Amino acid sequence: MLSSATMQWLVLAAMTMVAAGRQTPAPVVPESGQRVFEQFCSKCHGADGRGGERGPNIIDRLAFRNDNELAALIRDGLPAAGMPGMAVPAATSRSLIQFVRRLQSQEGADRPRLSLQTTDGAAIAGIALNRGDDDVQVLTDDGKVRLLRKSDGGLRTVTSDADWPTYHGQQSGNRFSTLDRITRANVASLAPAWVHPLAGSSRLEVTPVVVGGIMYITSANECVALDAGNGREIWHFKRPRTKGLAGDAAGGINRGVAVAGDRLFMVTDHAHLLALNRFTGTLLWESVIADWRLNYGATSAPLVVGKLVVSGTSGGDEGIRGFLAAFDQETGKETWRLWSVPARGEPGSETWKGKDIDHPCAATWLTGTYDSELDLLYWPTGNPCPDHDGSQRIGDNLYSDSVLAIRAATGKLAWYFQYTPHDVWDWDSQQPPVLVDTAWEGQPRKLLLHANRNGFFYVLDRTNGALLLAKPFVQKLTWASGISAAGRPILNPDQEPSKRGTRICPAVEGATNWFSTAFNPATGFYYVQTLEKCNIYATAPEIWQAGRSYYGGSTRNVPGETAQKILRAIDVKTGSIAWEVPQTGSADSWGGALSTAGGLVFYGDDSGAFAAVDAKTGERLWRFPANILWKASPMTYSFDGRQFVAVAAGSTIIAFALP
Repeated sequence: MLSSATMQWLVLAAMTMVAAGRQTPAPVVPESGQRVFEQFCSKCHGADGRGGERGPNIIDRLAFRNDNELAALIRDGLPAAGMPGMAVPAATSRSLIQFVRRLQSQEGADRPRLSLQTTDGAAIAGIALNRGDDDVQVLTDDGKVRLLRKSDGGLRTVTSDADWPTYHGQQSGNRFSTLDRITRANVASLAPAWVHPLAGSSRLEVTPVVVGGIMYITSANECVALDAGNGREIWHFKRPRTKGLAGDAAGGINRGVAVAGDRLFMVTDHAHLLALNRFTGTLLWESVIADWRLNYGATSAPLVVGKLVVSGTSGGDEGIRGFLAAFDQETGKETWRLWSVPARGEPGSETWKGKDIDHPCAATWLTGTYDSELDLLYWPTGNPCPDHDGSQRIGDNLYSDSVLAIRAATGKLAWYFQYTPHDVWDWDSQQPPVLVDTAWEGQPRKLLLHANRNGFFYVLDRTNGALLLAKPFVQKLTWASGISAAGRPILNPDQEPSKRGTRICPAVEGATNWFSTAFNPATGFYYVQTLEKCNIYATAPEIWQAGRSYYGGSTRNVPGETAQKILRAIDVKTGSIAWEVPQTGSADSWGGALSTAGGLVFYGDDSGAFAAVDAKTGERLWRFPANILWKASPMTYSFDGRQFVAVAAGSTIIAFALP
């Protein structure tokens, strides 16, 4: 027997077919869109579009589709989700779209106003964004957001005591936190405090940012502001994904935001930089970083430096010419641009002998780091293109696979260090350049730590780029026997890709990758997720084309060999492995590390668990079976006197805390 819901869908479908067979209707009157919505749509989605018994809230989803896409949705429906199509005339479809757009624009207009006095005597007046049994979020008349909690029969203001204000937590890039409420002694009691799913998103790679009690999370062309104490949504900015993109940007990747004052900055998939009001999500300005039709995109969090906001682009396997650009925070006007590959005839172009200097890559997609005392930006660059065929780019291919030290005020290059000259293995240097101040050979020194995808751990003097230490941090390493005192790899023979295929270690994923690392000053250890794996690398002829990747070859697994993820602690003064935590899994996870003053290291285990180990010994202390293929790195913050550890797990943010 058919359910009542099924019968109603059948009736709707029959009405649609009848409508399709009618003669051309009379000219549409303005209110016909509302009539059609109420007749065909409101039964499931409610007359206001905010959801009903049989259908979801569609108001929140409208921004994901432009008018042409909405017209196609009306026509075709979503049969797999139980939504039938409607064969209505084009004029009726347009009127229906106009009506639902009006519903979208009215969202929030009926929210109630509040005027109250908190338990500490503060007067608050504004619009109630959300109300719960124990909490209220208010957009006050001064344009700010206040977070309130019930207390002693009234409401008190709450906020974060310790923020996580940038993608890396701090401009130095070191994911070490001085928070110590969660310790080795009590971490076994850690449990989920709240979760927030981001509907419709793919696996999130974002690191949440927390400023003034508000958490900001992103997916492609989408940003959500949350109450950091309970995960309740405050506002939601979104726009349709760009069609026709190439590379990572086409996959819906976005790793986070930057915040300065009342402004929030994020990139779009098609390489635009947006400034939003961080309290309302209102768009303040939009600047074009690069032309997406030339294979550019953008995937990572910008970096705020003084009055500038700095961003690179993706496209590092698609033949773009990499660059880094800085924009004025107030106006969005570009202030400077530094190219990561010299143009023909410029100094350094002699390191590109052949035609591929015209499509060189060396992208700048990962968020860099900053030393305010030196006023130097440190930005990693990507691999040269094509990835595996170096026959038309003979030479070192500057400044690919490097870290660039850049004068933040002017965008001028101060120094560089190239990790993998003439890379034919796709070992970009898009791993976090971590800045630490510590003793080196008995003297205070400004260091840059970097576990490179090529399998070597580097310590540089970040004032001048001098190499202080280079040592392998994985066992499966065949391409080079070491790094010379001058910083150049000592190459082993027969370790380049070939037409038949050559077994080379590390694998194309690298000994590590873009996921985050951490240095704990109490232990002197640098924590990094590593991969023990080899590949068979092969070359193949390829011609650059817009909208396509430019690899010049391929890689495949070595038959009969297994791979393994291992969390390792590296003693930065010697480069030796202090301890390691081997993991059981498919070796496909991409979760990074976080260390805290509580003596802990948090990380996404390859088994799918979220875990914590002793920072000094590596002893396993706690794990939560999230059953997730990790694609993001954890962070921590304190809210209303309580320490949280948060991580993107699949399409959900999970925040953990002690009971």
